[in-house]
Amino acid sequence: QTFRIEQYVEMVLGYLKIDSASSDLVLQNYSLLEIVRQGIRKYAHMFIRKNIVLELKEMDCTVLTDEKWLVFVIEQILSNALKYTNSGRISIYMEDDEKKVLVIEDTGIGIAEEDLPRVFEKGFTGYNGRMDKKATGIGLYLCKKILDKLSHRITITSKVNVGTKVKIDLSSIKTMIE
Repeated sequence: QTFRIEQYVEMVLGYLKIDSASSDLVLQNYSLLEIVRQGIRKYAHMFIRKNIVLELKEMDCTVLTDEKWLVFVIEQILSNALKYTNSGRISIYMEDDEKKVLVIEDTGIGIAEEDLPRVFEKGFTGYNGRMDKKATGIGLYLCKKILDKLSHRITITSKVNVGTKVKIDLSSIKTMIE
């Protein structure tokens, strides 16, 4: 329960901070593998408790990003993958090393095709969220907003009862001040 409360507090704080003009972005080059490992460490107990296999492929990739915010995004995606995967695996790998596309793929319940276009809308929970009763509809909204601010892109593909694939394109950085 404490872990879940902590997650919601982090989400609320992220929500409050991301729209402020000084959302404390610190852009530097970081090892993507180290950022991913931070997210994995937070959820290690969940992988063990749910008996979900983690498949983490080696990646030798440096990205220009904000470490704190990208860790937040990866943690949110892992949280969703773990929430909606009851058995199987979660795989994290580079789809394209050169173009810096990170993939987080699960073998969970998937997202209904009609819900996919709306998953980044604030408050949208879709069919899974209504069944889960604990979904807030804020997590993916925040991920999109954060990644937009960092000039990264996120896409999601999914098939019901097969799984979900989240791709984060970390290759593009433009001027952060708008």
